[in-house]
Amino acid sequence: MEPATARFDRTIRTVMWIDALLSLLVALLSIVAVPLLAVLGFPHRATLGLGIAGDLRRRARGLRRCDRRPAGAADARRRLRAPAGTAAPVALVDAGGVRPAGSGLRRGGEPGGVAAKPVVRRPDATGPGVVSGEFRMTNSVRPCWNVPMHRQIAGTLTGPRTKWLVLALWIIAVAVLGSFAGKLTGVEDNQAQSWLPGNAESTRALAKLEAFQDKNDIPTTLVYERDGGLTRSDLGTIAQQVDRVQRLDGAVPVTRPDGTPVPAAALVQVSRDGEAAQATVHFNFGKNGWNKLPDAAAEMHRIATIPGVTFHLAGPGGQAADSAQAFSGLDGKLLGFTVLVVMVILLLTYRSPLLWLLPVVSAGVALVLAQAVVYFLAKDAGMTVNGQSQGILTVLVFGAGTDYALLLVARYREELHRHRDKHEAMAFALHRAAPAIVASGLTVILGMLCLMVAEMNSTAGMGPVLAVGIVIALAVMVTLLPALLVIVPRWVFWPARPQFGTPEPTASGFWARVGRRIAVRPRTVWVGTAILLAIACLGIVKLDAHGLSTQDSYTKEFDSIKGQNILAAHHLADNSNPVMVVSNADKAAQVSAAMTGVKGVNTPTKPVVKDGVAFAQATLVDDPTSPAAYDAVQRLRERVHAVPGADALVGGGTAINADVETASAHDTRAIIPLVLVVVLLILMTLLRAALSPILLIGTVLLSFGAALGLSSLIFHYLLGFAGADAGFPLFVFVFLVALGIDYNIFLMTRVREEAATKGTREGSLIALASTGGVITSAGLVLAATFSVLGTMPLVAFAEIGLAVALGVLLDTMIVRSVLVTALNLDLGSVIWWPSRLDRGTSDVARLEQVAARTRD
Repeated sequence: MEPATARFDRTIRTVMWIDALLSLLVALLSIVAVPLLAVLGFPHRATLGLGIAGDLRRRARGLRRCDRRPAGAADARRRLRAPAGTAAPVALVDAGGVRPAGSGLRRGGEPGGVAAKPVVRRPDATGPGVVSGEFRMTNSVRPCWNVPMHRQIAGTLTGPRTKWLVLALWIIAVAVLGSFAGKLTGVEDNQAQSWLPGNAESTRALAKLEAFQDKNDIPTTLVYERDGGLTRSDLGTIAQQVDRVQRLDGAVPVTRPDGTPVPAAALVQVSRDGEAAQATVHFNFGKNGWNKLPDAAAEMHRIATIPGVTFHLAGPGGQAADSAQAFSGLDGKLLGFTVLVVMVILLLTYRSPLLWLLPVVSAGVALVLAQAVVYFLAKDAGMTVNGQSQGILTVLVFGAGTDYALLLVARYREELHRHRDKHEAMAFALHRAAPAIVASGLTVILGMLCLMVAEMNSTAGMGPVLAVGIVIALAVMVTLLPALLVIVPRWVFWPARPQFGTPEPTASGFWARVGRRIAVRPRTVWVGTAILLAIACLGIVKLDAHGLSTQDSYTKEFDSIKGQNILAAHHLADNSNPVMVVSNADKAAQVSAAMTGVKGVNTPTKPVVKDGVAFAQATLVDDPTSPAAYDAVQRLRERVHAVPGADALVGGGTAINADVETASAHDTRAIIPLVLVVVLLILMTLLRAALSPILLIGTVLLSFGAALGLSSLIFHYLLGFAGADAGFPLFVFVFLVALGIDYNIFLMTRVREEAATKGTREGSLIALASTGGVITSAGLVLAATFSVLGTMPLVAFAEIGLAVALGVLLDTMIVRSVLVTALNLDLGSVIWWPSRLDRGTSDVARLEQVAARTRD
């Protein structure tokens, strides 16, 4: 393992690669930078220095100005500021709903200068809030420019010409980088040694063990068994087969400490009952030689054929061959299942035979480019990429990318009911949906980057891998997908084509009815929901996240597991995976004595000294991947560390696995608080409030605990899993918090948008009605894509997929729709504290107070 300085160098190279990637994305998207900034609500001064912005400003100066405020607005403002006891506040009403008087109208009305005709409602003298009549102002707001601003945005980003340019840019990117996506598997590093931090004891032991063994050696155990006992002829044949195996390509002859070869017959060990035998051989195919071991395993199975005798491969070599079988063709299967699941859900969501193609194609483009970029990061920047991170990358890009697509398409379809021109409708959809999409993507990106502080190299490497995937998915969904949507006609929504002037169906849909039911007793609803989720959290007591043994790591019994079970049944110690102790040469005798008599550790070998370093090894009584073996390693470390001046270090496969568990526990404690702080800051920035982000974080934590508790019960009682991987709680937390908060962002940004004109309580009901369907669909897509991980024959993957899928369903069906909505309805404008929406002088707060007095 490289020292800390080398790890620092790799980190610097990774950061440089990410910086270069972002620079490339900025260059590719520069042609759409100004409209994207405008869509997100930035003023023109934010794009100074860009030629397109200067051109827009020059056009703007040449266009005539318009009135900033309609006649009668000043009078309405004066009425709103009337002292207590006088007429109630006056509100301006436009086509979009109630706009509080005094808040002013945007220049040009709605984005793009759409002329609005405000209505002034005057309360009757009989009481506040009772409308007895209204009059409509005769002069409407005139557009500031002859060409509405949103039309210029659409013309730049998704106009009749530039939409083809955006499409061409992404096609070129796929053509250039697409071929590298398939090479990602070739740079994977699935060796446990490469996952460890540089300061782990087993890692430091590896550096000293290089004088005694090649780090690329792969010990492989040949296991034979015959019911009733092995015959003398069997043992002779086994010795001959072991000799043949040692002559295979890549095989390394076993030698004694003095360098003399060990005869094949001496390698064969027979159990006391005479029914089983084992022989350990070594293979060395160089770096990443694990990928070549399956061919050698197939050849060994061809050689080791004895009538009536069963043969299995165990040890690290057998496990590597089984892992290769488990992951063989897995990328294609995982991608195929993911696409199939997304396609089915999108078909059910849109009820259109064609529309689902656009999000799927966009997600596919994002995945191909993400895999290509990650390939270069792994190849040239030293990033650790393994099968786990690659599999999750596929699921995450498709799941999160489809979520963003669903939100944009839903808002686009909503705007098509209000605009004849599809480019104009897309401009409005981007203006309204992009802040939530970008904030959601930023939450996931920063949450994934928090993993870089992990001690585990595999976890730290997964962070930038997944962050790159989300960056590219986000860029695709706010550029390529809008271009595709405006390229195709409205009939792509067939049979439910959104026609201009027709009502939006969500106003009276299922979620609108749910909101009205919650509004009757909101406090009772959120308290009851919180109690039920808290009860579900109690299932965490059944969670055993202390690692999995070899036989418990797979959902089916592979060949290496069968071999390991035979060794354990016949009390044969696994010679392929001993504990190895290195120390100073002058303390070799004392260290050897300390190794003797440790519970769970067999008698050590005679120490061998080279270059001032002493080496000794011993086999373990229990399965080297079991918790009992980890405990034995800990006891051994305590004994040898007590030898003064020995500087003893304990290494080997079991020690590596034990250090992985320790590092994973540390990462969980360090990363979870960091992710919470990052997500909280993003929510505060987005919502411009302090209380509502804290409430949202609390709901997500409650959802995480419930998902962890329920999944633990399912693992224990229904699926019969022995436990969970040490990194399971951390991965589930990061995915659920970073992804689960997305749905709250989608909901709360719409609540804030509506609250500016209708108040928090009414805005919450409108937001639930309008976003309920799309958020539910997005949750189903993400849950289904993560559940695809359950098709992999690895328990760790199945557990992560099931827990995340369950948590996402809880977020979308219960937390977002019931708990958060009930809190909004119960607390009202207080949730925006300390922003203007909650101050006493706030228009919305005052209108809600008037409404509350009216109800009372």
